[in-house]
Amino acid sequence: MAMTARKKIWCVVKWIIGIAILAFLGFLAMILFALGPGNFGRLVLGIGVSFDKTPPKLPAKLPGNAILIFSKTNGFRDSPQIAAANRALEEIARQRGWSSYTTENAAIFNPAQLARFKVVVWSSVSGDVLTPDQRAAFRTWLEKGGGFVGLHGAGGDPQYAWRWYVDDLIGTQFVGHIMDPQFQTATLVVEDRTHPATRHLAPTWRRSDEWYSFVSSPRNKGYRILVTIDEKSYRPEQRLLPFTRPRDIRMGSDHPMVWTHCVGDGRAFYSALGHQVAAYGEPLHRQMIAGAIAWAAGLEGPGCAGGRQVNP
Repeated sequence: MAMTARKKIWCVVKWIIGIAILAFLGFLAMILFALGPGNFGRLVLGIGVSFDKTPPKLPAKLPGNAILIFSKTNGFRDSPQIAAANRALEEIARQRGWSSYTTENAAIFNPAQLARFKVVVWSSVSGDVLTPDQRAAFRTWLEKGGGFVGLHGAGGDPQYAWRWYVDDLIGTQFVGHIMDPQFQTATLVVEDRTHPATRHLAPTWRRSDEWYSFVSSPRNKGYRILVTIDEKSYRPEQRLLPFTRPRDIRMGSDHPMVWTHCVGDGRAFYSALGHQVAAYGEPLHRQMIAGAIAWAAGLEGPGCAGGRQVNP
């Protein structure tokens, strides 16, 4: 009798273990499906994460105002979106008479090569991509009068190893984006219609995107908020897995989407817009990016000196 009871108990235990293993494998399968194999490898297993040591060979001439387009990803990557963004950036540069160079080689962040550019655009860069020396070169170049434009995923990592980048350059920590559905049409409120990036926009702007939320508003640090989002116009919830309770990611009445600030003598612009490929074909969005680059290059609008805005 005792042996039979033990067998029954062991049989139940095996069933429980089997169900737990199947549930775990199912959970991993859902994550793999949601992220895609490449992102799963980078984010979960660290496969494909790299740090560059050998700088690229730049063209002998980069005439006019040169723009560096940088899109390395050691974290999440949406390749079609990055390709569309980079094409749009190159087209904007040509239309404005600027030269551009596109790379995913982070070793370009050295004093000699950075000195050849007016602006660096981080096109949905993700993960920890720069070595300590590259970080120092980038920060020094920016603080001495360079320009930074960060697009979408450049401010969308759930955590950052480089605290200066998230705390000072971006100005706030990403906490999540809407899911279920991932893309919703919402109303953007253009608070500042005098900046070169936003002066072409109407007071409100209706468009669809993957809307980000942040731990706090960079307005609290004195950053210049250009565009906010009306949370009543969409559903600020994040449901990562089916059959789970959605996470509330509302920020309240002050929910910035686009902002600028000064970094020493340099100029920094960040926009959380632009997850979808189609976003980089939108005339208003492209015009905003073009205006942001022009401002960051010091070609239009107020400048920066000692961390403060100075009017031309």
